[in-house]
Amino acid sequence: MSVQKVENVMTTDVAAVNENASFHTVAELLISRGISGVPVLDDDNRVLGVVSEADLLAKEEFKERYYGDDYRPPLRARIRHSAGSEGSGYRKSLGETAGALMTSPARVTTPDAAVVTAARLMDRYGVKRLPVVDAGGRLVGIVSRRDLIKVFLRLDEEIERDVREALRGRADVTVNDAVVTLTGTYTERSQAVTAVHLAENIDGVVAVHDELSWKHDDIADLPVWGGA
Repeated sequence: MSVQKVENVMTTDVAAVNENASFHTVAELLISRGISGVPVLDDDNRVLGVVSEADLLAKEEFKERYYGDDYRPPLRARIRHSAGSEGSGYRKSLGETAGALMTSPARVTTPDAAVVTAARLMDRYGVKRLPVVDAGGRLVGIVSRRDLIKVFLRLDEEIERDVREALRGRADVTVNDAVVTLTGTYTERSQAVTAVHLAENIDGVVAVHDELSWKHDDIADLPVWGGA
């Protein structure tokens, strides 16, 4: 059974900046490439952090913060400043280089990581992209949410092959538009439950229709622990 790896979906033509790149250089790169953030690298191509549109906007939102007692920055800026969701907003408003503007440390992944692992990292940390690094921490690519969606473009034939391999031919498998239907009879109910879970974990599977049956409900026979 093949597991989709980050290296299969990542982009290797990565827009990145050196930590000493100017604010203007970063802004120009984001605009010209139509992207919302870039990795920040040291002189050895190691990833130090990520600078995003939000990091650049801190300068605009806070540039007048201390111009006078009557000035009130936008509500969004005040909330982010107090909560620290973008780091120190005021510090970033003074930044002139990518190193001063970036959010660090960067959340990264590796080429051999499973796509599902990268997706979970993005969800856990609320980021839209992950720099991909080698064993030395050097940038080799970048993977975005859009890249991860590519796993759902797998051919039905590929998905069916992987499901059959995972189930070792112990169920009948059909796949239509990445939706898997399982039919057949297992000896134990627990075996049928396991089969469904295995199918659900195959890369590219959108849903599993469980039409399996079993001869013996071993799950119902399990003792129930606890009590009053």
